Amino acid sequence: MANTRMDLGRRAFLGTGCATMFTAACPALASGAEATQTLSGGAFGTTWRVVLPSSADMGPLRAPVEALLAEIDAEMSPWRPDSLLSRINRTEGVPVAITAEFERVAESALMLAQQTGGAFDPTVGPTVAQWGFGPIKGGAGPWQGFRLDSAHLIKPAPDATLDLCGIAKGRALDRLGELLRNRGMTDALVEIGGEVLALGRHPSGRHWQVGVEAPLPTDTGLIGHVTLDNAALATSGIKANSFMLGDRRYSHIVDPVERAPVTGALASVTVQAETAMQADGWATGLMAAGEDQAVKLAHRHGVNALLLIADARGLRQVTTGAFDLKVT
Repeated sequence: MANTRMDLGRRAFLGTGCATMFTAACPALASGAEATQTLSGGAFGTTWRVVLPSSADMGPLRAPVEALLAEIDAEMSPWRPDSLLSRINRTEGVPVAITAEFERVAESALMLAQQTGGAFDPTVGPTVAQWGFGPIKGGAGPWQGFRLDSAHLIKPAPDATLDLCGIAKGRALDRLGELLRNRGMTDALVEIGGEVLALGRHPSGRHWQVGVEAPLPTDTGLIGHVTLDNAALATSGIKANSFMLGDRRYSHIVDPVERAPVTGALASVTVQAETAMQADGWATGLMAAGEDQAVKLAHRHGVNALLLIADARGLRQVTTGAFDLKVT
């Protein structure tokens, strides 16, 4: 948690102090109302918020929320040398014992890699680090060689590494949602670093509303909002954590084929899904795929997505599935 390098990015959200300044590139919570109350704190180098009806008893909630987030950080942070992920990345070749939760997230990451044809690549961490956006050292890929067997992870090569940051924050949101439901809190809005999970309804009786921010680094404000009915929203884009060198902007999102920051006119991808882990992973994968391939993948897999494309014609919107952006 002590690392505060300001050039590190979304894929390195666990255990860093950098993500707070970049939450503006992700969906923003729509304006609240007096009928709600908010519990908030810090984790994964960013912030978290739980918005509940004002009638809810928040007193006993902070300790279990913080304990859950600490547990996830201890398993999946690439920044902590003592995390399960870091130990796996240091281990050379032999099967490594993993927890059921780690297995679930790793399995989802590898499945998403297959679905996207490698656009979502959980082995791209060393390349991300080479461009100044992450801490993972070692070999990059092939993701196809990783195997899960009887609570063990088997690596394809001694120096092969995993990076689950493109999906683990979404899983953290889902687990917070499970924690709230188990405590009888069925109406809530949960947010970590700009990614959002909506449960039930706003105290007014309407669905929760979440804003989608303008995608370019020079832009401010919202371009519209989305109504969420027990669903999640996540955004990946160039606004969060990028830098200019000469006349080119270098993003923390890496093209796994070119092994370099993504280029092209695609400025951001916002995905709405039943779970935050799905939304988080697909937003990362579609952004890395680039405009043309992202649209094809989203249509093929029925992904509800909003692609914001900045080119000579201005800022264009392309939606897939049932994504419904309401202009603010």
